[in-house]
Amino acid sequence: MWILLLLTTLLGLAYKRSNLKTAAVAMAAFTLLSFLLGAAGLIKVLAIAFAAVFAVLSRDQFRANTVTRPIFAIYKKLLPQMSDTEKTALEAGTVWWDGELFAGKPDWHKLINHPNPTLAPEEQAFLDNQVETLCSMVDEWEISENGDMSKEVWDYIKNERFFSMIIPKEYGGLGFSAQAQAAILQKISGLSGAVFSTVGVPNSLGPGELLLKYGTQEQKDHYLPRLADGREIPCFGLTGPRAGSDATSLPDTGVVCKGEWEGKEVVGIKLNFSKRYITLAPVATVVGLAFRMFDPDKLIGDDYDIGITVALLPRQLKGMDIGNRHKPIGSPFMNGPIVGKDVFIPLDFIIGGADNAGKGWRMLVECLSVGRCITLPSSGAGGGKYGIAAAGAYARIRRQFGVPIAKLEGVQDSLARIAGNAYISAAASRITAIAIDQGEKPSVPSAILKYNLTEAAREIALDSMDIHGGKAVIRGPGNYIESGYSSVPVAITVEGANILTRSMITFGQGAIRCHPYVLPEMEAAAENDLKAFDKALFGHFGFIFSNLSRSLLLSLSGAAFTSVPVSGPTKKYYQQINRYAANFALTVDMCMFSLGGELKFRELISARLADMLSKLYLASLTLKHWEDQGRNRDDLVLVDYAMAKLFSEFEAAQAGVAKNLPMRPVGWALKLLTLPLGRRTQQPSDRMIAKIVDLTSAATETRERLIEGIYRGDNGKNPLAKYDSLLARADQAEPIYKKIGDALKAGKYDESNLTIEGRITDGVELGVLTQDEADFMLAFEKDVLDMINVDDFPLEHFGPVAIKHDAPTAKKTSRRKPKADTSEAVTEE
Repeated sequence: MWILLLLTTLLGLAYKRSNLKTAAVAMAAFTLLSFLLGAAGLIKVLAIAFAAVFAVLSRDQFRANTVTRPIFAIYKKLLPQMSDTEKTALEAGTVWWDGELFAGKPDWHKLINHPNPTLAPEEQAFLDNQVETLCSMVDEWEISENGDMSKEVWDYIKNERFFSMIIPKEYGGLGFSAQAQAAILQKISGLSGAVFSTVGVPNSLGPGELLLKYGTQEQKDHYLPRLADGREIPCFGLTGPRAGSDATSLPDTGVVCKGEWEGKEVVGIKLNFSKRYITLAPVATVVGLAFRMFDPDKLIGDDYDIGITVALLPRQLKGMDIGNRHKPIGSPFMNGPIVGKDVFIPLDFIIGGADNAGKGWRMLVECLSVGRCITLPSSGAGGGKYGIAAAGAYARIRRQFGVPIAKLEGVQDSLARIAGNAYISAAASRITAIAIDQGEKPSVPSAILKYNLTEAAREIALDSMDIHGGKAVIRGPGNYIESGYSSVPVAITVEGANILTRSMITFGQGAIRCHPYVLPEMEAAAENDLKAFDKALFGHFGFIFSNLSRSLLLSLSGAAFTSVPVSGPTKKYYQQINRYAANFALTVDMCMFSLGGELKFRELISARLADMLSKLYLASLTLKHWEDQGRNRDDLVLVDYAMAKLFSEFEAAQAGVAKNLPMRPVGWALKLLTLPLGRRTQQPSDRMIAKIVDLTSAATETRERLIEGIYRGDNGKNPLAKYDSLLARADQAEPIYKKIGDALKAGKYDESNLTIEGRITDGVELGVLTQDEADFMLAFEKDVLDMINVDDFPLEHFGPVAIKHDAPTAKKTSRRKPKADTSEAVTEE
């Protein structure tokens, strides 16, 4: 009993993160109690020992000189050198909810009380009018066939200042919030990858944002109004053939030298570069360019290698080759290479002027997080909404084996997965955008969102393809799945390939940036500050023991007794995240302890740690999203599904870390402390899956909330408008289908009458249906057939290919009008 009481006291002190003085007083009281109540001698000795150790260690100066000093000396020798680019990346951005998760004890009030603003009236008006109009003009099949958006779409985008969402009003821009930008991009994303990229990129990493934050006043006054109204189209040249995702290894050079500019000899930069994958490059009028700058003749300073620099280049510069296009898979957005040989520019072309020479990496890192937090996540969130809207409706109207395929459990599994991914993606995108509007610059969450939401989009695209079957693999204006499916790899590849985002960036940056003690320890060591290092080190020790205690106790108890600021059905999920956060924080420290600097090169372990952090972040924001939407009980099944999915993935990553740590005793201890009862999360039940499908394959309020913000207008081409019409009539059709089915079973129909239209018509004569029911069903089935049909074209539509097959001269009809009738040319040939 005394041993148990001693362990409980120590675990309690650790759990509460008591400081050393409090621990010393508590153990002194325990010692006194053990003498008064006659505890065994061993208990008294242990109590005295703990009280003495805590008392001695609570004396800061003595502890620093006797205990910390030798550790400090070893730490400085073992501390790996950090490059300037790594330091810059770590210093960029701010720590937000990601820091709470690294702390192992999240302050839920910080998230629950986070604002939940609506769009400003002018933002909502733009969304309801200009964005709605743009969406009505988009024809993805036409864009695919022509290789570009129409001139009318280009002009509308420019005239209505879609390129200027991030540009302040004083420069002629829209000056929209991050939340509004995300809403606009989500609405566009489901319709066309080309339009999405064209609008998204200028409002993400590019000249506009760089000029706003770092440009000279003269540069801002000249370029920003022109970028805002479309007179200038920007692009940004970062990636090259040998750089790829490793942006710091740019081989592109700029050498400071003297040259002629506008008839005068000036000090400038001679550029040689080769860039590729540059969105909007073929039509851009101004190019933002990143390059490595050198000054061999010391014309502007004492440094030879000045570092990465960013400059603005007008299109018509001598020596710059621009205009060719790449041909990316999916929607054919403007993308191409830019090559320059001995291109001379004056120094004032550097963004921010000559004073910003060598500061380009910092500029890029600080701006990159916005693109990762808004633009790319919006493609995932918007694609998810579009995916469940289309797939859910298609599964309801498409019938096989006498029932809607939404009733087939294999289809239900895929549909529920689409809905769950869509719900998580919408939550993460919206709340992170709001955080940006509140002044946060969340660099680590930007990597979390970029990876997880584009991967969710990939899963949504695959599931949508499976549900639609042949409908999704036949190209034509009626195929609304193909563009999203084939464009997903583009989002996964850009702004850092997803493999590296997961295995290197997310945890690699977060471990130092967000951990409450690692960065202070490193900074103290770098500054040779023993006192600061001692404070951070013993704070770190207490942090480890606290998370050890919390992990074990919360894992054994299911976190049932932890305090959270909500009640009701989601309380258990907040409590579970408390447990997982403690598990994660302990896992991080045990990995650092056992691997040291080697952890940086253990990419699979780093990737699993990134997964653990990501799932906690997404789960937290999903819970917040449910709160923000009014705690709708009907939507709770989506929350339940999301938590089951994310928690299961968290535990899989957690078990993977423990299993693969090279120092096996540490791995065994980690498993014992974090998974003492094994993996406990249950996969979504069949009943839960069926309920989600019922809610998302019918015209319900849950479906409306889930797909809020997508384009629903009836422009004659929008499948969602047609599906809305069909879903509005589906409930009325269902009992009529049943009447026909019952009559078939009763043998009332002629067995040779196999078509639904024939059975509807004959049903009136047989007294199975009324005339009104028959009229309704014939119109309904006509619209159903229109949505499940696929496109076909005359052989001549494919041009010279038809010649090889001795194409008949007689023209064939097509259900879809082909882009151009080439039959006459083929016949002449």
